[in-house]
Amino acid sequence: MRLQEIGFRLRAARLEQKLTQAQLAKAAGVSRTTLNQLESGLVLDLSVQRLRAILDQLGLALIIQPAEKTVAPDFVRMACTTANVSYRETLSEDELIRALLTGKIPAGRRPHFRTLLDEATPALLQGLAQEVSRWTKPGRLEKNLGMIAKDIKPRRGISTWLKTG
Repeated sequence: MRLQEIGFRLRAARLEQKLTQAQLAKAAGVSRTTLNQLESGLVLDLSVQRLRAILDQLGLALIIQPAEKTVAPDFVRMACTTANVSYRETLSEDELIRALLTGKIPAGRRPHFRTLLDEATPALLQGLAQEVSRWTKPGRLEKNLGMIAKDIKPRRGISTWLKTG
């Protein structure tokens, strides 16, 4: 499970309990900014101690268990492999996710995104969009992909593979 998915699930639990970010952050002893970034999928790193404090306030637990034997495809990792095939410096999985969640391409990574959108199979791009869209509000990923595509002008439009509906 990625930190972005944990943040999305924490947000759902917080809203279910009718808590504001400020209330939860204060009770857990973290900043509201940290909580906001965690819930938005934008926090780059978080200590287990801070995560546990937030989970405790929501009545949730972090459980370690054996991984499932049938592993779903990791579309984020596959997308990074495709984006990095021709470049010495690599686009990290966190950079890819952050760009998809914000619509902003990291500095020096425009060629990677152009390669990804031009050369990846539609199935890979659909899987990537489906995987990352689980960690954000409905419609946000599509909007952000539109901003990225407008910026880099790929050879094929995102509507050829992105299911918007």
